[in-house]
Amino acid sequence: MTGDDEVNSSQTTPPRVRIEDYAIIGDTETAALVSRDGSIDWLCLPRFDSASCFTALLGDPSHGRWLIGPVSEADSHRRYIGRSSVLETIHETATGIVKVTDLMPLGAGRADIVRVIEGLDGEVEMAHDFVVRFDYGRIRPWVSHHDADSGDQEILVAIAGPDMLLLRGSRLPRGGDGRHHDRFTVHAGERLQFDLSWVSSWKPIPAPLDIPARITRTIETSQDWAAECTYDGPYDDAVVRSLLLLRLLTDTRRGGIVAAPTTSLPEDLGGVRNWDYRFCWLRDASLTLEALLQAGFSESTALWRDWLVRAIAGDPQDMQIMYAVDGSRRLPESTLDHLPGYAGSQPVRVGNGAVDQKQTDVLGEVMIALHLARDLGLEESPHTWAVERALVEELADNWQDPDNGLWEIRGPLRHFTHSRVMVWAAFDRAVRAVDEHGLEGPVERWRELRDKVREEVLTKGFNTEINSFTQHYDTTEVDASLLNIPLVGFLPGDDPRVLGTIDRIEHDLMHHGLLMRYRTEAGVDGLPGREHPFLACSFWLVSAYAKAGRLAEAHALMGRLTGLSNDVGLLSEEYDPVGQRMIGNFPQAFSHLTLVQAAVAIADAEKALRQGDSDDV
Repeated sequence: MTGDDEVNSSQTTPPRVRIEDYAIIGDTETAALVSRDGSIDWLCLPRFDSASCFTALLGDPSHGRWLIGPVSEADSHRRYIGRSSVLETIHETATGIVKVTDLMPLGAGRADIVRVIEGLDGEVEMAHDFVVRFDYGRIRPWVSHHDADSGDQEILVAIAGPDMLLLRGSRLPRGGDGRHHDRFTVHAGERLQFDLSWVSSWKPIPAPLDIPARITRTIETSQDWAAECTYDGPYDDAVVRSLLLLRLLTDTRRGGIVAAPTTSLPEDLGGVRNWDYRFCWLRDASLTLEALLQAGFSESTALWRDWLVRAIAGDPQDMQIMYAVDGSRRLPESTLDHLPGYAGSQPVRVGNGAVDQKQTDVLGEVMIALHLARDLGLEESPHTWAVERALVEELADNWQDPDNGLWEIRGPLRHFTHSRVMVWAAFDRAVRAVDEHGLEGPVERWRELRDKVREEVLTKGFNTEINSFTQHYDTTEVDASLLNIPLVGFLPGDDPRVLGTIDRIEHDLMHHGLLMRYRTEAGVDGLPGREHPFLACSFWLVSAYAKAGRLAEAHALMGRLTGLSNDVGLLSEEYDPVGQRMIGNFPQAFSHLTLVQAAVAIADAEKALRQGDSDDV
């Protein structure tokens, strides 16, 4: 694909809100998306993978939302307060200025959304629209007003089945039929606050939060965490924001790391490439850990490591590529036909059928992350190495089988080159665990298999006619995942075969300066439609440039990529460079973790260059 080729971006329905106009707030167990105009259009409670109660993101306001915003046209700008995930939006209207602060409090031990309105200048008429629909916009709850047990504050209660939402506030919206509205004027110096709480419907109503104290504590907790970052290099603001996002996507109660907080934001507007990413892919979680470790964080590593051991406990043959946030294994894929989908993109899916796929690369990612953790001093748990060893032994017996590959190809199984490289990485880290850390295992067998896999990849995965590694052994197509060859240490970054592969990927997969994953028109994925540049692939290219010593190109591409983030520093899965808009699930862990890794690769390359200059002197 050349840079002039267009990607199909036809759509059946214009989106109500562009993806980049959302921001995320979260409490490290779930998250909400807030639009620029103040509408919470997506929220799953109490967990990332629970059913949503606000689902306007995949439909319209009748499917549930919580809007607090100006009635009249406003110039709205927003930011996160310091290095936190507390969102502050300033709305400037013709009559005045108002500030809205949105957050999900950290450390409260409960699921709440807090919204505070403050009049800054003049007066602003505000709209309050509260529409709850449980079970992905399908179930209208019973909504009633009543007093709390203390009798000192009215509460709006929405209840259906196991779910109960409680809305407290300075003034509550009125209405019926599951829809509650209000209009009010905020004057300079006035402050109104609202708190939405989820609780199991059979439990008593919890006490109200101390909202000012919770805001302060949430900001301080986030900033204290961010202060532990040891990264000291270029693009540090983008790196820290990415790390904070990765923290939000880590379930700090259970240990799972979700790929994104959303489902079915399309890769092809109006098309069928709509997937549920609210689960824990072992690959994505491992890469997230690598990014956190590279930036100086170790506590998250131990949390996820323990989650991993619990999730995959049992027969190594039963290891899945993904799990629910609590380690559950059943993730059946179904469609929500009552929802029109974002921009008319159907079907809307929940669950993920890829759970049953074979992806041989996954163990390589896990072994790399856990080996890095060992190198940085994380102590072994009683069962960690036993589990790793059992998984490597299972791989040793089955590594030659074809698989679905990194991109969850729903076409025929193939011998994907990237998968084979990661098989090499799994054996390599197992060997190094024995050689460098004194752990026990059949190291000679693993060493022999590592060398055998490497020889196979160099023989069957590299095509001398095109001077490039190929997507799989039976094609001359390339795949952006091949950029990982130098990143995992399979070959040096300046190896001629790596340089040839970079050139070929640039030629075949570059679209308006950004990389596609692969050429969908080749038919390898077995799906109709096409997609847009996948941001992680371009960040891989930055890292590959850095490994190759091509720092000017690395900085040029990195500057462009970080410039694609929205006004609060968030990135989606893909980007449409023609329509200049974000595409796919949002915000996406894969995009942000590869951003961190690319920045680290540049910093490491610059450090090595300075060291080389010093040595020459």
